[in-house]
Amino acid sequence: MAHLFICPNCGNRSAATERSAGFRRQAKGCNKCGFGFLFELLDDYYPAPNAAFFVCDQEGRIIGCGRGATELTGLTTERVIGRPVSEVLGLEFDGGDDPIATVLEWGVRALNKPVRVHAEGDLPADATADLFPAYDDDGGLLLVLTPRG
Repeated sequence: MAHLFICPNCGNRSAATERSAGFRRQAKGCNKCGFGFLFELLDDYYPAPNAAFFVCDQEGRIIGCGRGATELTGLTTERVIGRPVSEVLGLEFDGGDDPIATVLEWGVRALNKPVRVHAEGDLPADATADLFPAYDDDGGLLLVLTPRG
């Protein structure tokens, strides 16, 4: 059975029969850009060309910014690493929901969530959020924001 993966750095999708690299339990890295780890998808997922990728730890703090992050928010990786993603990006989900907490707590995906992004020093923008849990011992999540309109 093939497992589907997506790289948060370059957006490359790949398939493999193993979830780890070789005999070690080390996470698979991206064979296109060399990023250190991939996120496994339960079914195929096609990010929009202008989507922005953010990788968060089990506390919701940003540990990596991928393709499109600076273009969407105007923030550099150095300014956001280690800070809570909701706070840094000023995320306001419709209905006051918090899909980030849900994904972190339950380890489930949350797709097509309307959100308003108001990153520090930037104008508010409407986006769609897709969130994927990390299926490893460390936890965490991948947040993909696609601008709307």
